[in-house]
Amino acid sequence: MDLEDNKIGLIAGEGEFPIILARTLKDKNYQIVAICFSNEQKEKLKKFTPEVFKISIGQFGKLIKIFKENSIKNLVFLGKIDKSHALKVGIPDFKALALWRKIKIKEDDSILRSVIEELEKEGFSIRGPSEFLQEFLTPEGIFTKRVPTPEEWEDIKYGFKIAKMIGSLDIGQCVVVKNKMTVAVEAMEGTDETILRAGKLRKNTVVIKIAKPIQDLRMDLPVAGLKTVETLIKAQAKVLALEVGKTFFLQREEAIKLADKNNISIVGYKEE
Repeated sequence: MDLEDNKIGLIAGEGEFPIILARTLKDKNYQIVAICFSNEQKEKLKKFTPEVFKISIGQFGKLIKIFKENSIKNLVFLGKIDKSHALKVGIPDFKALALWRKIKIKEDDSILRSVIEELEKEGFSIRGPSEFLQEFLTPEGIFTKRVPTPEEWEDIKYGFKIAKMIGSLDIGQCVVVKNKMTVAVEAMEGTDETILRAGKLRKNTVVIKIAKPIQDLRMDLPVAGLKTVETLIKAQAKVLALEVGKTFFLQREEAIKLADKNNISIVGYKEE
């Protein structure tokens, strides 16, 4: 591995997963230059690299400048960026404004694809987090003591079809179903809020989390973990089905233990 290949630019959204990636990269002897969007995330990332820069979401030109000044060629994205918050940021820089005006559809994947294209034009190579975090990808199988009922298996199959259709429109990665009825669809609010909203309408639901059929798997792969199970409990949901090989399942041991305690099923599902 030459010096250039040993350097990684990490664009870190919120949540624990970018921290896990930073730790993994450090353990694999990568030199990390990280950019994040909050002071809290900056403090966490400092444990794994001294090179951490906090910028606003609208400072796209500054992001490019930082990586170029640090001789970074390889970039990896990970973590949640709240789109509703991103829309409230101050005046974007020239680079961000020019990019925003070029994007015809302002859904997540359209924005991300445009960001990737611009970064590649600037000479960067975009690498997927799964390249470094294979052990966190969801395998096929039933992870909990509780096995879904026959009716819940039917809802899983139905929910996956709905999720893929919604995902093909670049709307969201999560749907909640019950008795082959769609209870809630994820939009701008994110997975946890979608699950909680569904819980106000129906109990004992099935929650599906998938990668959108159209999405670039180098960016924005779905993530579930301990917090997801805690949200299932609050919403009184009964099943969490994650797409095999295209979703990350974090804090697996703790999440499964909590699910078992609350009689919740968690499965890694692959469409037939």
